[in-house]
Amino acid sequence: MDLLVGVPTHNNAKTVGETLQGIRVGLLKYFPRERAVILNVDGGSKDNTREVVAAASINDVQRSSDLFALRTLPCISTVYGDHPATEVALRTMLAAADLLRARACAIVSAESTTITPDWIERLLRPVYRDNFDLVTPVYRRHKFDGLLLRNLIYPMTRALYAKRVREPYAVEFAFSGHLCSHLLEMQVWDHDGGGIGTEMRMTIAAITGGFRLHQTFLGTKPQLDRTSDLVAAMRQTVGTLFWSLEPNFQYWSANRATESIPTCGPEYDLSKEPIRVNRKRLYQLFSSGVAELGPVLQSILSAQTLAEVQSIAKLAEEDFRYPHELWVKTAYEFASSYHKSVINRDHIIQALAPLYRGKVYTFLLENRDASAEEVEANVEDLCLTFERLKPYLLDLWNTRE
Repeated sequence: MDLLVGVPTHNNAKTVGETLQGIRVGLLKYFPRERAVILNVDGGSKDNTREVVAAASINDVQRSSDLFALRTLPCISTVYGDHPATEVALRTMLAAADLLRARACAIVSAESTTITPDWIERLLRPVYRDNFDLVTPVYRRHKFDGLLLRNLIYPMTRALYAKRVREPYAVEFAFSGHLCSHLLEMQVWDHDGGGIGTEMRMTIAAITGGFRLHQTFLGTKPQLDRTSDLVAAMRQTVGTLFWSLEPNFQYWSANRATESIPTCGPEYDLSKEPIRVNRKRLYQLFSSGVAELGPVLQSILSAQTLAEVQSIAKLAEEDFRYPHELWVKTAYEFASSYHKSVINRDHIIQALAPLYRGKVYTFLLENRDASAEEVEANVEDLCLTFERLKPYLLDLWNTRE
């Protein structure tokens, strides 16, 4: 088998047909001679997702375009359980790719309604033709979208793992058969977080395993139907990042300069259309959170950092700022406390949420009238601060409680 495209689903009847259409057109247009298969892995959909998948036909593509299949292009659907579990879905697709000995594989979200046929070419070609092992996306985002990614996940991952992967937690990505076999053999699936954050664990495993990375621009970021619960999002991302530091200590503790990733297209693209953001609410949640969580924060943060956080929490809204250096020390102290389990690890992630809101408030305020280039410069400055203070985390890590 040359190519496999996996599509995990759970109650995606409204969007999966459009997604499959885009995948088929992409495969027929850019890989007409390759042996390819589309694999739908369903987590017990209660709507008619599986019926939509079964009804989708390659004849629909041929009738609506000038493309014709030189080979059969099967779409196989299977059910792995009666409720969605990202880890199980991804492992099922990797096992299928390994069994079929696929050379290049891509995963595409069933909710990706912005998909174009070019996506398939941009994801698969670097693996299939250029021998890269992992291809992650770069998206066009609103300058106030992806705030957790830009204010914590990307800068901290980049600083510790020394690779400038813009989307370490991606739902669209591609990988080689070689990386697939490696992931199936690793303990990347053994995680005490209940099977969350699998995509990010795969990215980190590719970095620490020395695999060849590539990024590709896919255009507008799909607005996926994910939880708006900040703590749940932080469990998936921040919790996974903190957890990864223990098994990968020998890798990230080494003194490495960060490396850029070969990228097809722009490394960032921000839009600036008007968007309403309740900054006042973020400020209030930060201030009240610092006040209410005093004893918890005292067990997590150093006395100096806690004093500085409590000091800025008393500032008037118009004067409030959460400086880069204080934020980075906050994040690193939380990571160290997570490692040492000073309190329940999930409570540590929950306690970080109000402090993160304070940082986001500052980001929104500083970039209210900023251009895309100025926003990127702000993010880059934060990244460099994370890199400069990496020895601070090492000191914390190696200090006994």
